[in-house]
Amino acid sequence: MNIYDKAHEFAKELKNCPEVVQLREVSKKVKENEINAKILDDFRKLQFEAYSQQMQTGNISDEIKAKLNNIGSTIAANPSVAEYLQAEQKFSVMWDDVLKILNEAIGIDFSFGAAK
Repeated sequence: MNIYDKAHEFAKELKNCPEVVQLREVSKKVKENEINAKILDDFRKLQFEAYSQQMQTGNISDEIKAKLNNIGSTIAANPSVAEYLQAEQKFSVMWDDVLKILNEAIGIDFSFGAAK
C-alpha cells in the first residue's frame, strides 16, 4: 500500500467518524433554513471583523463586543445554530488532534522559530 492508498483509507474513515457525521447532519439543517443560515453568516462576519481588528489594533472595540454579545443571545435562542456551532467545535478539536499527529510524524517545524 502506498501513501495515496492510505490517504483514501483515512478519508473513508473520516467520512464516517461521529464528529463528521454529526457536523454534516446539523449543517444540512442550518442550510435548509434561510434565517438560520443568515444568523450563522452574520456570526462568521462578526468573528472575522473581531479577528481582523484584534490583529490590526491589538484589541476589539466595544461596538464589536456588543454585536458579538447580541448575536450570541440570538444563537443561544436558536437550537439549530447552537447545535451546529457545538458540532463544529467538536470537529475542530478532533481535526486539530489529527493535524498534530500528522505534523509530528513529518518531524519538521514549519514555523522555523518565527513564533519563538
